[in-house]
Amino acid sequence: MEYRENMKNLRGKCTLRKDIIREFLAELLGTFVLILFGCGSVAQTVLSRETKGELLTIHIGFTLGVMLAVYMAGGISGGHVNPAVSLGMVILGKLPLKKFPIYVAAQFIGAFLGSCAVFCLYYGKLPSHFNIITPLSLEVIGTGALVLCILAIIDKKNIGAPKGMEPLLVGLSILAIAVSMALNCGYPINPARDLGPRLFTAVAGWGLDVFRYGKPCSFCYHDLISFVVSAASTN
Repeated sequence: MEYRENMKNLRGKCTLRKDIIREFLAELLGTFVLILFGCGSVAQTVLSRETKGELLTIHIGFTLGVMLAVYMAGGISGGHVNPAVSLGMVILGKLPLKKFPIYVAAQFIGAFLGSCAVFCLYYGKLPSHFNIITPLSLEVIGTGALVLCILAIIDKKNIGAPKGMEPLLVGLSILAIAVSMALNCGYPINPARDLGPRLFTAVAGWGLDVFRYGKPCSFCYHDLISFVVSAASTN
């Protein structure tokens, strides 16, 4: 009897530790997505000198960023993605005080990593910094973000989207990518959408120029990167 009780207590401790880790990662990932789309829309607007963005697109970027962040983290941690929200939950007794510093740490780390991702996206737009890494960064981050959002939307163990709403939410995910990651070379994020028309255009008479980006010697690897990232994200 005592052995069973000890095992039960041990399982309880392990479960609590596991839950804390899951909640930490959920808040980190949610805040990462918020910053990626929100601050990404700011970067796109500023660096394009408002030719590919404006105040409205920034509002859209942050709004969709919050929505998608909550879809990713809501069913696990509540999707706070904001220390002020976590503090409010502590005051209301909806979040144990001992979890508060863990949530805040996750949120700040997620915000830091999200800022790093935005920097990688638009590093090439800084003076004298354009290179092939710029479009590659877009494909890695953009395609990964799309697949991540889709997985969160269809995850029935998380909040999950209402039945029939999945297509709309996937479309809004693409809108979030559009207002935050389209400055460098658009946002292909789909090998079929990008490579198919390029192949036809090449056959129609434009030749290999359709596979070039910017300078004649700078080839775009959008489609290969998109395919690899998509495959890795779903495995």
